[in-house]
Amino acid sequence: MPRMLDVSDEVRAEIGDEEADRLLAGENAPGSYDCTSCRTPGDSEQERTSTVLFIGDETAVLAFAHATCLPSQVVQVTEEQLQGAVRSITADGEPARTEAEQAVLGVTSGLVLVSGELYPALVVEPTAPIARPGTSGTGDDFLPLLVEQGFVPLTGIETVPPVLHGWSVLLAMGQLHAILQPGAVGGSPVAWWQAHQPLQAADTWRAAAAKHQQVLLFAAPVGSIGRQPREDLLREALDKAAANGKLVAATLPLAGT
Repeated sequence: MPRMLDVSDEVRAEIGDEEADRLLAGENAPGSYDCTSCRTPGDSEQERTSTVLFIGDETAVLAFAHATCLPSQVVQVTEEQLQGAVRSITADGEPARTEAEQAVLGVTSGLVLVSGELYPALVVEPTAPIARPGTSGTGDDFLPLLVEQGFVPLTGIETVPPVLHGWSVLLAMGQLHAILQPGAVGGSPVAWWQAHQPLQAADTWRAAAAKHQQVLLFAAPVGSIGRQPREDLLREALDKAAANGKLVAATLPLAGT
């Protein structure tokens, strides 16, 4: 049965027309899958699904994601990450992609009520544990690394977090392009996260951003927030993460319009 798959030109060029056509025809594509971005179930027979190709030096792993989470794309990762993913295949057929996801940050936008005022917010959650650069450990250092950058741990969302100078959110023509961090030794800002294709911001979110000229950035480790379809559920997940000591935040100036 044909699948509702998106295969980008970039992915097609890597896997070849024949393999791409087989995927679209449903021959090699799974019906159900776990989204490589938000890690919740998806069904390529019922909803638009993106093909995401992780490529190492010698190995490639094809994964699938909700089209609303990620566009079809090629992601370059280290061979070590991919080999680790292959070694971690379990007996029940868990897709070999966990380690390959280390560099993928999921970003969700929404409005968050703080002290009676609505603020534009971005919620960042990686799709796998983030190890400290240069280490081979299996722990998750995502929040400690951000705290070292100036983010503050939260136990509740009661006040607007402090402004993190040098960081900013790049918005252009109503679309979210990147989250920028300071460059090395006073250089130009560099992208901490960059959209593979610009994300359209909701009118209400853009209006709040224009009013405040800043965005609240919340970050939580993998599995803390999940893919929430409504802002009230997103807020509940944020509150729960904060109560469990798994949420850090900062206020970032808005760059662009």
